[in-house]
Amino acid sequence: MKEIDLSGKPFHFIGIGGIGMSALAYILAKRDFPVSGSDIRTTHITERLESVGTQIFTTQIPENLHKITNSKVDSLAYDTTESNNCQAQIICSTAIHDNNKEYQEAVNKGYSIYHRSDLLAALIKDYQSIAVAGTHGKTTTSSLIAYMLLECGLDPTVIIGGEVTAWEGNARLGKSPYLVAEADESDGSLVKHHPEFGIITNIELDHPDHYESLEQLINIFQEFSAQSNTVIACVDCPVIKENIKATLTYSLNPDSNANYIAKNLIHTPYGSQAQIWENGHLLGDISLLLSGDHNISNALAAIALGRKLGLEFNIIAQALSTFEGAKRRFEYKGTYQGSTLIDDYAHHPREIFCTLQAAKARLPQYQAKRLVAIFQPHRYSRTATFLQEFAQCFTQADVVILTNIYSAGETNTTGIDGEKLAQTVKKYHPKVYYHDNLSTMTAFLADFIQPQDLTLFLGAGNLNQIIPQLLKLNHESLAQAA
Repeated sequence: MKEIDLSGKPFHFIGIGGIGMSALAYILAKRDFPVSGSDIRTTHITERLESVGTQIFTTQIPENLHKITNSKVDSLAYDTTESNNCQAQIICSTAIHDNNKEYQEAVNKGYSIYHRSDLLAALIKDYQSIAVAGTHGKTTTSSLIAYMLLECGLDPTVIIGGEVTAWEGNARLGKSPYLVAEADESDGSLVKHHPEFGIITNIELDHPDHYESLEQLINIFQEFSAQSNTVIACVDCPVIKENIKATLTYSLNPDSNANYIAKNLIHTPYGSQAQIWENGHLLGDISLLLSGDHNISNALAAIALGRKLGLEFNIIAQALSTFEGAKRRFEYKGTYQGSTLIDDYAHHPREIFCTLQAAKARLPQYQAKRLVAIFQPHRYSRTATFLQEFAQCFTQADVVILTNIYSAGETNTTGIDGEKLAQTVKKYHPKVYYHDNLSTMTAFLADFIQPQDLTLFLGAGNLNQIIPQLLKLNHESLAQAA
């Protein structure tokens, strides 16, 4: 890890509009650092950054680095007598490649260049930090924890990989020593973090583009665990149980002997309920607006952390009961011709299965009779590696619609495509459709979707761009009827 200068030196983000990059930029801007950045398009995320004083470029060209204005430097107690002190620190993510012209200019001009994880590690070090790691559930768990701390008056700083209505985005600057951060394992950068509290939700291979084996991934989590002062982990995951030394454990299994256990799980059309036990003693009940066993497990992680911080259980339970979830995590988007449209980020077979299982329980809430799953596979490497798991994860859906694979910048070296996935899914599911053209998907769905469908758009790519198109068609239809 390269050391980041947090004494006042400017920052420039190449690819500032990304969900992880923008959260970091927002915190720095709110802390009154000079911040600038570039992206290839304007979004509500870049507009939010501009509203807090960030200079945004809508192209990624070498000239950007010569147009940065650092007016904030003058107001900081920072030595600007040396020219290199005014030179921005360049922050990039894994998505920025060597052929990026702006990046090449930074290299050629001798700028200090850092990965976004270096900056996150520096901020984690700067706070009494809670870093949430795991293959699945990071965004929901970190959001639950941040919301709980906020509702309990602990005013946390938040850096997460999803947007939450409570703080109107993917980041907030608090006034307390606490920082809640989502710690990503996808590129191995998890080992850079040394938090006060490390939370591990589960460990499962999800990025075969980076890891050759599960053992490699386990080593990353073991190093992260060793660098956390307190480790809170879910022992329902056999990989965690066998390989991670946890300070506190949580589980949905009454016989697990975990420190925190959820019993008597109940799923209703409007959420979930459970009875919570702490070291063999009954704490009380929780009621969540979130659905599924996996979200009760996520809530257990928040409870374990809250109790470690000395919070009363009834205050924790009250806070958790009003959390509505992060965006793109079973997010209600509207209706089309009597069908409810839900957007969800699930892109791994286990995530898809859990999301569909939770959706099945909520059919009565939406007065739905049929569960329709529309899935855009994400990455060739993931689709090829987990082909059989994908084939069998849609069992809870009544209908499955598959698209071609969203490459996420990968080259297809496997020969896999969406049609091959569809053929494999058909071996396990009676109603599977394949539609490879996203540009005509809206017209296809407009005819296909029926009233009283609960329609889920699943995936980490751009499938959800179809949702506003359907909502527009619905609005136009209602206007004509009126």
